[in-house]
Amino acid sequence: MTWSTREVAELSGTTVKTVRYYHQVGLLDEPDREPNGYNKRYEVRHLTRLLQIKRLTGLGLSLAQVAELGTAAHDGRPSLFQEIDAELEATVERIQGIRQELAALSRPGATPDVPATFHDVARPLRDNDRALLTIYAQLFSAESMDTLRGVLAANPHEAVDEAFRDLPADADEATRQALAERMAPFVGANGSVTLEPKATTTRQAEAARNAVGQALQALYSSAQLDVLRRAHELSEAEAKPEAKTKAKPKGP
Repeated sequence: MTWSTREVAELSGTTVKTVRYYHQVGLLDEPDREPNGYNKRYEVRHLTRLLQIKRLTGLGLSLAQVAELGTAAHDGRPSLFQEIDAELEATVERIQGIRQELAALSRPGATPDVPATFHDVARPLRDNDRALLTIYAQLFSAESMDTLRGVLAANPHEAVDEAFRDLPADADEATRQALAERMAPFVGANGSVTLEPKATTTRQAEAARNAVGQALQALYSSAQLDVLRRAHELSEAEAKPEAKTKAKPKGP
């Protein structure tokens, strides 16, 4: 028994146009024709091949990959299917992540301007803090961001944070130094969160550092940046053993 182009297309669940395209690209052999030289006669082997192509493309293979596999079962390459499976796994993980973020954004009070896991701790943050969090989430590891979220949730130095956020751009020398001394115990080696970059190469790590530096310059005032610099210097000085004052024995 043989079929026409329309009939074999319907049987295989495709279209006449697709069948003809498979002929053009060499995926499907041309069938014999009726004695009149016009009507094609598709056989079981053609239907089988069309169903094979449909199955493989449905699994995610491109037409080029289908052509590479050939028509016989022993021509299959396990590595190719493993590669496609790995790609699908990554796609599934990405979609799951999207669904989790959409679920988080659907909750009351959620906001799209901070990473999903920070929604419940973002209330006291200003616009510049929120922007920096977004940049951090791109540059630093998930573990680092989880640690940072924990610190924000505990809010151990709320008053100092508020003083830093409210610092006037024209704050005088005394005000800057006093705030830096209050912040010193919570920054640098003494108490700040160590953020591990996602970078896997030196070039990527350097690019991440540059991006953070540019973000700080753009998001915070010169007075705030000056206070951060002073606080880090004070913290580092305190952390050095030689900088600590040794207790002297009392005299008789």
